[in-house]
Amino acid sequence: MTLVKFNNGHRNAVNPFFSDVFQSLLNDTQVSDRFVTKTPAVNIAETENQFEIELAAPGLSKEDFKISIDKNVLSVSAEKKTENVEEGKKYSKKEYAYNSFVRSFTLPESADQSKIEAEYINGILTLKVSKKEEAKVQSREIAVK
Repeated sequence: MTLVKFNNGHRNAVNPFFSDVFQSLLNDTQVSDRFVTKTPAVNIAETENQFEIELAAPGLSKEDFKISIDKNVLSVSAEKKTENVEEGKKYSKKEYAYNSFVRSFTLPESADQSKIEAEYINGILTLKVSKKEEAKVQSREIAVK
C-alpha cells in the first residue's frame, strides 16, 4: 500500500496569500532566533585516564566563561552582551543582543575534582576531568594454573 499526500488545492480557500505571509514570518530567522534558547551542543567521552566534555560555543571568548564545581556538580556558564549602534541623518538605531547559558554535569565518584582543566579553541570549550588513581582500569595478565 502506498501513502500519497493528497492536496485538493484548498490550502487556504479564502485568501492563499494570507497563509504565505504568516508562513514566511514564522520561518524568519531573525524572529525565531530571538525566541529560541541557545544551549550549546555537548559531546562527552571517557578514556582510560579522564573524562572529556566538549561544548560547541562559537563566537565567545575565554573570558566569557565561568566554570565552577559544587560538591560533584560541574557547572559551565557563559554570558555575552553586544551592542550595535548605527547613526543616520535623522535616526538612531540600537540593537542589543544578550546571550547566556548554563550547563551542569554531575561528576561520577571516580572523577578527581582537583584535576580539571579547561581550554577554549576555535569555538569549542574542552573540559578534561581526570580520574582518581583507584578508578583507572589496571590491566594485568592472569596466569592459568
